[in-house]
Amino acid sequence: MRRLVALFCTVWFVLSAFSQAKYVFYMIGDGMGANQVLAAEMYLAELEGQIGRKQLCMTQFPYSGQAATFSDSNGITDSSAAGTCLASGRKTTNHVLGLTPDGQPVRTIAEILRDKGWGIGIMTSVSIDHATPGAFYAKVADRDDYYSVGVQLAESGFDFFGGGTFYQPNPKDGKEGKNLYEMCEAYGYSFAHGYQEYLDLDKPERVILIQEFEGRTNDYKGKGMLPYSLDKRPDDLTLPQITRAGIDFLSRKERPFFMMVEGGAIDWACHSNDGATVIGDVLEFDEAIREVFSFYKEHSDETLIVVTADHETGGLALGNSDYTLNLQALQYQKESLDRLSDEVKALQAEYGKKLKWQQVKELFTAKLGLYGPVEVTKEEDAELQQAFRDMMKNKAADQKTLYSSLSALSFKAVQLLDKKSKLGWTTRSHSASAVPVFAIGVGAEKFSGWHDNSELMPLILESIE
Repeated sequence: MRRLVALFCTVWFVLSAFSQAKYVFYMIGDGMGANQVLAAEMYLAELEGQIGRKQLCMTQFPYSGQAATFSDSNGITDSSAAGTCLASGRKTTNHVLGLTPDGQPVRTIAEILRDKGWGIGIMTSVSIDHATPGAFYAKVADRDDYYSVGVQLAESGFDFFGGGTFYQPNPKDGKEGKNLYEMCEAYGYSFAHGYQEYLDLDKPERVILIQEFEGRTNDYKGKGMLPYSLDKRPDDLTLPQITRAGIDFLSRKERPFFMMVEGGAIDWACHSNDGATVIGDVLEFDEAIREVFSFYKEHSDETLIVVTADHETGGLALGNSDYTLNLQALQYQKESLDRLSDEVKALQAEYGKKLKWQQVKELFTAKLGLYGPVEVTKEEDAELQQAFRDMMKNKAADQKTLYSSLSALSFKAVQLLDKKSKLGWTTRSHSASAVPVFAIGVGAEKFSGWHDNSELMPLILESIE
């Protein structure tokens, strides 16, 4: 892989002076700070018995830097302000999407290039009306106005959308408005529910590729997102599949195209301080980057790939006690904290007061490796059993995160596994940590060094115009 990157960098160096980017890929790992990337690399190395890094695709790109992420209103940004800045180069207020602090609409790179005749693809691993994808096409004063964001998606004229589904496909509070699926179809979009259904489409004008949910509303955990990487079944849609489909569709017409690909679920797992799930979704995001890099190898003199994040989430630290890491312990976690929490709640609902600690203990062994390959001390066992008793006496409130309401017992068990792996978390929210920037292709050298996130979109435009 490293030799391939070096070869294509040489080709790029020779041709870059005569090239402009015709194909632009903006890869955004939501919540993905430098430590999220490094944790994934060091985890892979530990699985092979090594201390060090097994490099991801993104970290092998020849140019890298960092970007600060503060918003116009806060030292710590939210996703809507950060997404707006990445899409338009304009800082704005937290919770605002596609508007300046004084309420004026911004022009995003996707809109600018659409109006120049480029093909546009917007894709994510969460709902397609969420903050980061919405930042490229929507203008709303409140990012939680999902229905209005979805209406503007239908009206955008973009060629391809991919991700979960709509978080809010119908207007709330008795307000009038069409169902968003029907509205999108009226604007010429064909829905594909799953990758195979995309392949079966017959010459669609525009495409929305989403997970194959029953009845279109019974989606994963009711959030409109794709399942976490740890929770995926063989027939679940993946971010690499969406990316592959987007490249295929946008390549059918002989014109330049722009794609934004968001690894949105990284952020959601970071909000839950769920280390193994974070790493799983960083790795899935990197697989999407590999799909893009495969395209780049065929069009190296006309392509720019920029990888970054909107902000860091969780204040992730690699190390929590001594000079050791034990990231390989995370391999024993077989599902996300969200799904584990659901299973614990289901056991409690099924057995009521008859639920025994041994039943929960066996679940933790099967799903987290605790009491099995991951040793639990007497003190740690006592803490878990106390949490179980508190749950049974209804003394333990759910642990609330931005996107989840988690069983306190399950949260404590995953916290223990993260502690055993030597991960540390400082918050269940965002942090002000700088985020990584990786680039390859036409104009990629501009992305080296220290940046503000407001500089990235203008630098991409410089590589096009």
